[in-house]
Amino acid sequence: MPTDQPTVAAVLAGGTGARMGAAVPKQFLEVAGKPVLRHTLEAFEASPAVDRIVLVMAEGHHETARVIAKAANVTKLSAVIAGGATRAASSVAAIRWTRSQPWSGPDTRLLLHDAARMLVTGEIIAAVAGELAVNKAVTAAIPSSDTVVEVADGRITAVPDRSRLARVQTPQGFHLGLIAAAHEAAAADPGFTPTDDCSVVLRYRPDVPVRTVAGSERNLKVTEPADLAVAEALLARRP
Repeated sequence: MPTDQPTVAAVLAGGTGARMGAAVPKQFLEVAGKPVLRHTLEAFEASPAVDRIVLVMAEGHHETARVIAKAANVTKLSAVIAGGATRAASSVAAIRWTRSQPWSGPDTRLLLHDAARMLVTGEIIAAVAGELAVNKAVTAAIPSSDTVVEVADGRITAVPDRSRLARVQTPQGFHLGLIAAAHEAAAADPGFTPTDDCSVVLRYRPDVPVRTVAGSERNLKVTEPADLAVAEALLARRP
């Protein structure tokens, strides 16, 4: 891949965090004295593997996001753009913005990351970005420590081999041309509702392997109110 192609981190914060039951989006709730969003932005700002950051936010919250980024001295922030009604729509917004930039090309590395994963480490970011030097699609993932079952009509119908199962995290990284084409195909398929970006590549570009790198149990997604307390405890234990 050409060395002049930048690595762009798209921080996806387009949701409102309805399950939190808070008056503001969960990305603005504080953990250890700082908003969730600030923790996430600081992780990507500190990563030598990332050249630019684009923040995807719900309408009406852009100025608050900029204030948070300024307080964190996020110098890599290139833009704050509007997100979509779904996770996939926010990814598409990040893809379209990146493709519109004069410095981008089909081999530009795009990392798509859920803003609510505020404890992502520099090691995970570097591993995902580094894998894109030799592969076109990669995600952070951790082995499943639980037995996972398939259920239909309240009955267990299958118990997959746990040794082959993993829990997918973010960032997920792609060459820009690949993920753009995959999402374009998904948009034309009303029968498919993607839950993440790897699933889009797996469905529409099955010829492209999606590699995995080691994630972390700490790289949790803040979704429920209890997750805030867990994140705060983990931050307190950080060396």
